Amino acid sequence: MALKGYPVQGACPLGQGRRLQRPAPACRYRRLANGRGVVCGGWLRLVSCGRGAGVRISILTVFPEMVRGPLQESILKRAQEKGLLEIAVVNIRDFATDRHRSTDDYPYGGGPGMVMKPEPIYAALEAACAGEPAPAERVAGREIILTSAAGEPFSQAVAHELAQKTHLLFICGHYEGVDERIREQVVTRELSIGDYVLTGGELAALVMVDAIARLVPGVLGGEESTAEESFAAGLLEYPQYTRPYEFRGQKVPDVLLSGHHEQIRRWRRRQSLARTLQRRPDLLARAALTDEDRQILAELQRSGEPDEGGGHVGEHH
Repeated sequence: MALKGYPVQGACPLGQGRRLQRPAPACRYRRLANGRGVVCGGWLRLVSCGRGAGVRISILTVFPEMVRGPLQESILKRAQEKGLLEIAVVNIRDFATDRHRSTDDYPYGGGPGMVMKPEPIYAALEAACAGEPAPAERVAGREIILTSAAGEPFSQAVAHELAQKTHLLFICGHYEGVDERIREQVVTRELSIGDYVLTGGELAALVMVDAIARLVPGVLGGEESTAEESFAAGLLEYPQYTRPYEFRGQKVPDVLLSGHHEQIRRWRRRQSLARTLQRRPDLLARAALTDEDRQILAELQRSGEPDEGGGHVGEHH
């Protein structure tokens, strides 16, 4: 396949970009005639090759190389190859209209730093939503997310909610933030990954994309993998062991070698409750607890029993 004299090199890996032989023309984002690809800053992205992708994810950034590498590794790479995820990295700078390709400017009213301009961000959103109803507008099934220290805390519950959407767009903030009009007119959600400051929103976007992607059916290859992980039921995960049986004098708990599934289940639940009570007692207030769980917690609090990972219940610093 070629685009206006720009032949493509190499085979077509599903859901990945293919390097063009020459830089793309000034208008760097073009939807192909078949609707399945877009030229992004010199990269041609083909999605699903007709399979029909599960969740679309677009990451809008002025530093695309900060996110491209991790997206082509491990589970995220395999999910794209299977057509379960469609991930595009959109370079906001490609939509700047001045000769310097400026994406930021001085703040009105003075003050330190620079503010990201609204026009390139909006144009990048329109390109990322090409072929969809009302590009760059608030539409059901589409979430336009701004990474921001002022946003609501990202959590496993939020990840589950976002995994149900059809298209997630992450605007990676930088400098002193983005023009307030972007936040007011197009952003549907502001999210933060913690009470600390990063140099930009790219790392935060990657954290959220990874957490969300794991919840898309088929990405991990089995629903049991996510069902028993930390936070899946509002609790921390129980300790895990593998070979060898003994390591530096410490042996694997005998119950895990017993073959008695009910005893193993009860041990794991007790360890999960003990670990949560010791390390994150705040989670217990909103966890889905059974009568058996409450009985175990009462026993743990009375005895101060340590979990297998060390430390005693009630020791929370």
